[in-house]
Amino acid sequence: MATADHAALVAPLTSTGRGQKLLVAALLCVLAWGAYGYVTQLRDGLQVTGLSRPVYWGMYIINLIFFIGVSYGGTLASAVLRLVGAEWRRPITRAAEATTVCALIVGGPQPLIDLGRLDRAGTILLHPSFSSPMLWDIVAISTYLVVSVAYFWLALIPDAAWLRDARVGGRLRRGLYTVLAAGFTGTDAQRRRLHVALGIVAVAVIPIAVSAHTVLSWVPGLSLVPMWHSALFGPYFVLGAVFSGLATIIVALAIVRRAYGLHDYLRPEHFAKLGLMLLALSTVWSYFTFAEHLTAFYGKIPDELVIAHERVYGRFAKLFLAMALACGVCPLLLGFRRIRTVAGTVAVSLLVLAGMWVERFLILVPSEVSPRLPHEAARYAPTWVEWSELCASLAAFTLLFIGMTKLFPIISRWEVDEAASAHPKGCEKR
Repeated sequence: MATADHAALVAPLTSTGRGQKLLVAALLCVLAWGAYGYVTQLRDGLQVTGLSRPVYWGMYIINLIFFIGVSYGGTLASAVLRLVGAEWRRPITRAAEATTVCALIVGGPQPLIDLGRLDRAGTILLHPSFSSPMLWDIVAISTYLVVSVAYFWLALIPDAAWLRDARVGGRLRRGLYTVLAAGFTGTDAQRRRLHVALGIVAVAVIPIAVSAHTVLSWVPGLSLVPMWHSALFGPYFVLGAVFSGLATIIVALAIVRRAYGLHDYLRPEHFAKLGLMLLALSTVWSYFTFAEHLTAFYGKIPDELVIAHERVYGRFAKLFLAMALACGVCPLLLGFRRIRTVAGTVAVSLLVLAGMWVERFLILVPSEVSPRLPHEAARYAPTWVEWSELCASLAAFTLLFIGMTKLFPIISRWEVDEAASAHPKGCEKR
């Protein structure tokens, strides 16, 4: 790899354009508005939201499921592809791992916002109920975050050592790189140990991620609420997580490719392969969605039939149609090579992300507004406070990701160099 290519990876760390500054300023304004909304909720209580009896879960829990789901895409694109030896994944691993960490940091606190009173946050830990899936959900997500951060750090060590030796940045930044490099000097023995450690953590992070999303699905799935009490919920949540996470990675890669001029690293064939993966996941998602609603309509259990009708024909029919088109129909276009370009793949990914957020809404809300218990049918419409928190969460995720790109090379230099040395005639064609 030429020195000029190395300079292209360092450039985002040492310079910030006017457009990036304006973007960060705009995101900080959105974050400040979200903070104002949250302070309003703390002051006036959850009455400022659209939550009511019996709609106890709304946008905040939808955001929890969405962001924790987004995190799983990084595990798929990095750990799984690393284990199967897919050489083409090398330029995308760092962005995938960063996406996982950022999504977990933003998604994890969402239940605290939904809780309303922060003084009750420690109750579940001080007085744990080991029969509660909520407790195991906290344990699973916390473990997932710790292992994901460890995986991100291990894959960062050689590049941190490179930045340390190149004396990039000021004293604080060089000190950070020195700590993260952990004494790495690039000897053969160190590289062998690093590969072994990465392999072990890559194997460990996959079942941990699956358990995190499965336990998350059990929080509603182990209740007796119609359309929630289903053995399908576990694999359905895991699949949805992979689906939305992969779409997030595609969008993130396109943004850094354009913003930092990394076209030589992130080439159209990378997006084409990721697009095919998105297409495959879409077909499985469509099958799961069809199976869920087929059993509801065919079984004719009255409580479930009411909710299924609400989704498909009733109040939520337009949202259901939009979800089906965005997640089930539009990804089929990626089967055409002319559509499977960078722009086409990104456009479909954006639709998938919107559709998957709507899917989480349709999982929770219809079952709550049509309760089995003797409550009157309710309505749920998010207020400006809840919309503000959603926008602030998206802004926080984007800011964290931008921060990652300004601290570390978003392309894993050592992996690309390693592949170039092993396959000098085009390692990423495999």
